[in-house]
Amino acid sequence: MTETNAGEPLLKVRGIFKGFGAVQALADVDLDLPAGKVTALCGDNGAGKSVLIKCIAGIYEPDRGQVYWEGRPVRIRSAHDAGALGIEVVYQDLALADNLDIVQNMFLGREKLRHRLLDENEMERAAAETLAALRVTTVQSIRQPVGSLSGGQRQSVAVAKAVMWNSRFVIMDEPTAALGVTQTTMVLELIRRLRDQGLGVIVVSHNLNDVFAVADRIAVLYLGRMVVQDDVSLFNRQAVVEYMTSGSLGLAPLGGPSDPGGVEHGAT
Repeated sequence: MTETNAGEPLLKVRGIFKGFGAVQALADVDLDLPAGKVTALCGDNGAGKSVLIKCIAGIYEPDRGQVYWEGRPVRIRSAHDAGALGIEVVYQDLALADNLDIVQNMFLGREKLRHRLLDENEMERAAAETLAALRVTTVQSIRQPVGSLSGGQRQSVAVAKAVMWNSRFVIMDEPTAALGVTQTTMVLELIRRLRDQGLGVIVVSHNLNDVFAVADRIAVLYLGRMVVQDDVSLFNRQAVVEYMTSGSLGLAPLGGPSDPGGVEHGAT
């Protein structure tokens, strides 16, 4: 496991509470997110997944609790704070501008200037290098409009945009939603490359096939509480579904990950 500061996870949250009026979205949530690992965050609708990643990304500030970066307590009060640490988010809607080309999208809001003019050559070079490092080879030209790309290609551009700025931790919200089989395979391979480059990755997903294909660790939220997090090898699909729908493993027998009737698991 690639971690920092004598075994500390790259990012961890402890005792996170977040409420909206009378609604308690998160309650006493702990989560460890190591570098060089893909952590799948699972949970049913309303479990608190989106609220948790938005607390990490600086969209929401927790009511109570602490976020630690490389073992140090930090306050993430805005997306700018998160970006300064190296945390980037690829949201489900991707936040890409269809009428702009790939280079323009990757530098949107962060354009490079030279003598007060856009430095098109430098932006093209940096965009091409980032795409090459991620082995994104299916786009015809980095100057083609994003609106002309397939779903998998759009996801690849969004990821490249996120990791271009010295990112160390990437949050991906339902990255394979609405993608076909070939495009899903492309995106899962892209996630593996991020992990292999030493980044910490958290993937929010309902698709357990994708979770078991790419995740190193699984964490499950149930009604705003973290009910389990552990190595993926200690789970099977039935166990994850039980945690997602009931908050516990119920009466399922213990068994190895290949045993469809049970799971070896560890509590949080």
